Amino acid sequence: MSADKTTSSSIPQLPRWMPFEWLVALRFLREGRVQTIFIIGGVAIGVGVIVFMSALLSGLQANFVKRVLTGQAHIQLLPPKETARALRGADASVVEGSIVQPPLQRLKSMDQWQSLLTTVRDMPDVTVVSPVVSGSALAVRGSASRAISLTGVEPEGYFQIVNLPEKIVRGTPRLTGQDILVGTDLASELGVDVGDKLRVANAQGVANTLTISGVFDLGNKAANQRSTFVALRTAQSVLDLLGGVTSIEVTVRDVYAAEVIAQRIQAVTGLEADSWIKTGAQFFAALSAQTTANTAIRFFVGLSVAFGIASVLVVSVVQKSREIGILRAMGISRGQVLRVFLLQGGLLGWGGAVLGCVVGAVGLVLWQHMALNADGTPLFPLVLDPVLFAMALGLATVTGLAAAYAPALRAARLNPVEAIHG
Repeated sequence: MSADKTTSSSIPQLPRWMPFEWLVALRFLREGRVQTIFIIGGVAIGVGVIVFMSALLSGLQANFVKRVLTGQAHIQLLPPKETARALRGADASVVEGSIVQPPLQRLKSMDQWQSLLTTVRDMPDVTVVSPVVSGSALAVRGSASRAISLTGVEPEGYFQIVNLPEKIVRGTPRLTGQDILVGTDLASELGVDVGDKLRVANAQGVANTLTISGVFDLGNKAANQRSTFVALRTAQSVLDLLGGVTSIEVTVRDVYAAEVIAQRIQAVTGLEADSWIKTGAQFFAALSAQTTANTAIRFFVGLSVAFGIASVLVVSVVQKSREIGILRAMGISRGQVLRVFLLQGGLLGWGGAVLGCVVGAVGLVLWQHMALNADGTPLFPLVLDPVLFAMALGLATVTGLAAAYAPALRAARLNPVEAIHG
């Protein structure tokens, strides 16, 4: 009679439509509700940390990259550098003791740059290509003069690479043949503003008088003191480079693949291709270090979640040994017992992940409202990416299943007789 009572109390009385393994798994979790609550809370904290840190570091990296790349192209194509040849004798042998010095790199145009522009534009993963003429010049206003970096561009293409219109603080980003855009610090030093005339001369003294159509702020004092922008043809005239360009600016779809694409362009065109990854090697190394730290955090948090779930299920196997033995004696297979405990691990991981996603999302919203700049705007934008939450749910569920495997295997191997009388 007592055995019948024990058996009846061990068999879950739940809806018949639910598979047997689910019935038993839910019954065991419900009976150990205190342990269940604690482990779900632990998983929730772990998943919340993963979601919050991942979104925070991703937003931080995206903000850094945006700040760096909004003022420059992803890839810059330059003509090959001039090289010096060793002095040779009449018999074509190198003269001993000859000194080979690198030549002065002159301002020169790319050969057949129009066809190069078409070739690069047609390459996969390239989004925008724009020709540029740049060089040093002198800006003169009355008795004041400043050395400047003169950049000639085609606005319709270049403004897709460097969003200069959003950096205009006064005036408009108009660039006709007689217009010039100057930085805020340069305008202040020369005492000029929108509508004033500015005389721009090259090293040979050839000068053009241009009208300031806009004043911009690039967020860097040195750049604001030297940078100026004019139309492409105007720069070609001032720098005595009629019909030529000194570089080709390129943007790509995946900014982190810029170096690979640059090498591909260099192999096809023979030009020198410098990506932002190559020119900003230290900055890219810092981004890579952040990514590694984020991965390490997620790994160790996931590991702690796995050990927490495994420890609870090991205790559950010990506590439920008698019930498992009775179920096995009633004809339940080892595979069914294995699935019962795997389901427990998966449910613990999934339930904790759902709660953890909520915790992480709340933390991100609070961060957006509490971490502000001096002007009241968020430090940097954070995006609640559904993919991140889906990955967190999947990772926690798989971790729960993996953590439950060893306890489940132990439960499946229990001898029914020993379990009942033990």
